[in-house]
Amino acid sequence: MPDFLVVPSLVVGVIIVLGLAFWARYKTVSPDEAMIVTGSFLGSKNVLTDESGRKIKIVRGGGAFIIPIFQQSQFLSLLSHKLDVSTPEVYTEQGVPVMADGVAIIKIGGSVEDVATAAEQFMGKPTEALKGEAQEVLEGHLRAILGTMTVEEVYRNRDKFAQEVQGVAAKDLKKMGLQIVSFTIKDLRDKNGYLDSLGKPRIAAVKRDAEIAQAEAVRDARIQKARAEEEGQKAELLRDTNIAEATKEKELKIASFKKDQDMAKAEADQAYHIQEARSKQSVVEEQMKVELVRKEREIDLEAKEILRREKQYDAEVKKKADADRYAVEQAAEAEKMRRLREADAHQYRIEAEAKANAEQKRLEGLAIAEAERAKGTAEAEVIRLRGLAEAEAKQKLAEAFEKFGEAAVLDIIVKMLPELAGRVAEPIKSIDKLTVVDTGHGEGAARVSNYVTSLMATAPEMLKSVSGIDVEKLMKRLAKLPDAPAPALAGTGEAETSK
Repeated sequence: MPDFLVVPSLVVGVIIVLGLAFWARYKTVSPDEAMIVTGSFLGSKNVLTDESGRKIKIVRGGGAFIIPIFQQSQFLSLLSHKLDVSTPEVYTEQGVPVMADGVAIIKIGGSVEDVATAAEQFMGKPTEALKGEAQEVLEGHLRAILGTMTVEEVYRNRDKFAQEVQGVAAKDLKKMGLQIVSFTIKDLRDKNGYLDSLGKPRIAAVKRDAEIAQAEAVRDARIQKARAEEEGQKAELLRDTNIAEATKEKELKIASFKKDQDMAKAEADQAYHIQEARSKQSVVEEQMKVELVRKEREIDLEAKEILRREKQYDAEVKKKADADRYAVEQAAEAEKMRRLREADAHQYRIEAEAKANAEQKRLEGLAIAEAERAKGTAEAEVIRLRGLAEAEAKQKLAEAFEKFGEAAVLDIIVKMLPELAGRVAEPIKSIDKLTVVDTGHGEGAARVSNYVTSLMATAPEMLKSVSGIDVEKLMKRLAKLPDAPAPALAGTGEAETSK
């Protein structure tokens, strides 16, 4: 090896040796454990010093370099442990022997003090030793707490019981560097059936509540079923009603359509008959015109025939031909005039019939309108005359009352009372059969006659409400007069005074 490479090689070798030594002495710590470092040169971070001055370094997570010869490291598990805690028969506050079973989850505390305390007490011991000591502490406190409570308190509130046990035992476990993660009472039992007796009322109550709930559920189900059936019937009735309404609307629309069709058909028939009449009239006119043209043609033909015959027989019988021609001409002219008059007469007759029908319809309409107007005028006149008659009668009655005086008015009213009683009792006369039921006081038959008397007793009030005349007040005022006038004599219209 050349001399210039010796020194660098030694340096590299030293570095490698130092690196291997550092790697071999560097200790890493997992999350579920703690590393306890003892010795010298521990530094000040995570270092705990006890009363005697001894130091201990605790490393949680990460890692640390362990100086050879001067330092030593050990690992302490921080995993949790499950403990099954049970007690023999323990007498409660009431003197009832019971047994309790529970489950506790414990672990070494996470603080530096807890780890240091646990390391001092359990470092080098197996895990079973830690679990055994913690179990004894828990069972002792479980028995102690169980003796201060009643069976009912433990039975009904297990959480409270577990919390009290956990709270008392946690203090002692803290001194050992341990903490209780959870504590639960699994079972509480006895050999005398005391707990079963406590549960029987509750079981009976639960069964009762269950039966009641079941009965209520059946009742609610029946109610719901009845409501559902009612809603179903209502829905069916509503559907039937809607169907009936729809059927009615359909029938009304069909009837309306049929009515419109009948009216349209009637109008069409009427228009058809009118048009048919017009067509017949036009046909007749055309036939008359054709007949006239035919007759004219026949006349022309006859005239030409006559001319031909005149030329043929002109030499032989001129005079006779002249006479015959004259006769034929006169006859043709007469026939022509006759045909023309017949055609004119037929046309005039058709026009006259049409005009007569139209005039008849117009006159019928005028007559109906005139009758309605006359009827309305007559009714209005009757109403007017009736009002005048009533007003005149009231005026004459007022004049008579003013002329006769209060005594005469009273006399008229008194004479009208029997007729009023007859009018009031007239409905009773029309009763075919009347059954009187006596209630035992002998008033059954008397109530029939008292009915009319009671009605007559209300006559003055009825007369006052109708006419405004207070009969009772009028009679009292007339009774106080020293010289009352005598009632008017019927038919004379005069009144005499008496002293």
